[in-house]
Amino acid sequence: MRLFKNPNIDFIKRRKIAFFISIIVIISGIVSLIINSGPKYGIDFTGGILIEFDFTPDDPNSAPIDIQEVRDALSSQGFSDAEIQEFGNPNHILVKIRTTQNPKEDQLNIISILRDKFPDNAGNKQISDFQLRSEQVGSKIGEELQGKAIIAILISLLGIIIYIWWRFELTFGFAAVLALFHDVIITIGLLSIFGKEINIAIIGALLAIVGYSLNDTIVLFVRIRENLKVYRREKYKSIINHSINEVLSRTIITSLTTLIVVLSLYFLGGAVINDFAFTLLCGIIVGTYSSIFIASPVLVAYRNWSSRKTERSSKRK
Repeated sequence: MRLFKNPNIDFIKRRKIAFFISIIVIISGIVSLIINSGPKYGIDFTGGILIEFDFTPDDPNSAPIDIQEVRDALSSQGFSDAEIQEFGNPNHILVKIRTTQNPKEDQLNIISILRDKFPDNAGNKQISDFQLRSEQVGSKIGEELQGKAIIAILISLLGIIIYIWWRFELTFGFAAVLALFHDVIITIGLLSIFGKEINIAIIGALLAIVGYSLNDTIVLFVRIRENLKVYRREKYKSIINHSINEVLSRTIITSLTTLIVVLSLYFLGGAVINDFAFTLLCGIIVGTYSSIFIASPVLVAYRNWSSRKTERSSKRK
């Protein structure tokens, strides 16, 4: 209970341990990316075939198609990497598969598998009625999406620097962005280590992580700014520590509440949003950690460096 009522932890003293842990995790992620020849991109980025099916049952009183059964049926026939999701209504299913040497043959195989496995939903329908549409997503479009995703993240980081520079000072802006880079790099590394694909939904999750981590960091920075005015005679390091401890209970409660929701998505949301929830899960944990152990210690490290630089300049004069 003391952790919530009156915490008094010297976080800055433990910053070197935190930096060491971060470096180890980042290096592990980079090694995984090198071994796997970069991130594992989904169909949105690599290109593939998109097919929409109508599984409306012959009996109008029947229950909608179970998307997990569709996934299991295709997976058992060699299409384990297919992305499957509801589209529009519970009986309209969207199937995405990677581009292969025989895309037309793969498409016909999928239709045949699904018609055989679900005779009440597709067996009596003409192919034109069962397959509502079919589109091919080229790798060129995937490359454009990759570029736009990177640009979106970079623009958001630039906007963050400008905003925090205006609200606080430039040093705070760089500390916040460094923490955000830390969060995104570690999350991408963990996605690589656990073999998760990066698709449009994951990019959305990464941007959500940026927003969550930034909110946590700004709350802390606001308290630091207030305490710098109140405790002017105290050392800079003590003010930072005092500020972290003051917002610690708020940070823990907010993070735990969010974690409960994301864990529910991860375990109960099904395979469709499993990777999305996993990304958010990693980002929330890393984002909370970085606000305390990365962004704030960077401010102290910069202040110490600036002080030493000023002292050296004074001695030379």
